[in-house]
Amino acid sequence: AAMSRKGKKLLVDSLTRSAKHFTKSEVECLVKLFDTLVTKASSQFAGAGFDRTVFRDTLYNAFGMTDDVVLDRVFSIFDKDNTGGITVVEWVEGLAVLLRGTLEEKMKYCFAVYDLNGDGYISKEEMFQMLKHSLLIQPADEEPDEGVKDLVEIALKKMASTYFFVPFLLQDYDHDGKLSFTDFEKAVRDENLLLEAFGPCLPDIK
Repeated sequence: AAMSRKGKKLLVDSLTRSAKHFTKSEVECLVKLFDTLVTKASSQFAGAGFDRTVFRDTLYNAFGMTDDVVLDRVFSIFDKDNTGGITVVEWVEGLAVLLRGTLEEKMKYCFAVYDLNGDGYISKEEMFQMLKHSLLIQPADEEPDEGVKDLVEIALKKMASTYFFVPFLLQDYDHDGKLSFTDFEKAVRDENLLLEAFGPCLPDIK
């Protein structure tokens, strides 16, 4: 059922407090956009939210996010209650981090995207899966998977690479073959470009 005017005002006020990076008028616009997206969703979520397909299409069209694996992971991060649909609260609070988040918030978000199994580490296998789908160009005379494995090793061994066409360093500080959030945070604070080292999971600059 359509929300009453008073209910919508209370919702906007609440979201303005919880999604602290948006003004009240911006939250109102995002709630209106949410309502529009809900009309495109399957009947399963009608009135309560929208599904994965609508979410992916929206991020693709609005923010230039094109990687299917990354988009699925971003959906999972937004879908905090794991229902398979995005509620208005998840929508606004998720966008607050995606679009206006602090470096700390974005580090936690990106790390969660790359931590495919949610165990608190980015393993070699997870790096491989993310990079495998993110690389645009692979050498014709080499097995594609081998090139990805090489990038994973470079990242873990703290050697220079030209992924994204700039040098970067990622260091496995405790030498356990995987990156903890502490490892990731140290690297990103030293070089902010490492925030999306394993795949583009933030909107493009436009």
